Amino acid sequence: MSAEALAAVAGALADPTRARMLTALMDGRAWTATELSRAGGVAASTASEHLTRLVGAGLLVEHRQGRHRYLRLADERVAEMLESVASLGGAVAGPPVRSLRASSTAHALARGRTCYDHLAGRLGVAVTEALVARGLLEETMALTAAGRAWLDEALGAPFTPGRRPLTRSCLDWTERRPHLAGAAGAHVCAAFLANGWVRRVGTGRALLVTPDGAAAMGRLLGVAPEAVT
Repeated sequence: MSAEALAAVAGALADPTRARMLTALMDGRAWTATELSRAGGVAASTASEHLTRLVGAGLLVEHRQGRHRYLRLADERVAEMLESVASLGGAVAGPPVRSLRASSTAHALARGRTCYDHLAGRLGVAVTEALVARGLLEETMALTAAGRAWLDEALGAPFTPGRRPLTRSCLDWTERRPHLAGAAGAHVCAAFLANGWVRRVGTGRALLVTPDGAAAMGRLLGVAPEAVT
């Protein structure tokens, strides 16, 4: 990456409104421009300017459907970059939490959340470390032969990675430890949601482990319920 390209990306990130929009999009879903204006706390016309800059920087992609303009993160690399930047920013004291709602949201995200299309927070780190402990994943995040078979057989759906990287290491911004990303991470997250082992909390990206999920993680990975609930 050239210095100019790095500066362009950094400049696109260096605005609280755009940062709030990017954070909202970390749930991996496409949002309308109107929804993102609300997330950013600005008028629709102002939001449009911010979104155009984020698209121009290669951080977002857009498509139009009827009257609506939909936007989402360009790919998982953008999500991993945002997660890593947030983990670095965690060392800098931010504004104090001033409401019960904000405190509850922060705790819910730290407990478990989606990071684009994979599991993050204590939940994501606990699952990743359990995969390593059981020899299904190397500490380097390389998938073992046993791990490939486990993904195919244990989660109720065949593992079809496609052309994307099989695994990636993503530094968790709340835990400061890596969690599993890439095709394998996306498969685990999708299976957990499809099986009802986790459910979304409201419309955000926080996840709650269900009783069935706690039992399944204990059975399949030896994860203690208190580690993920």
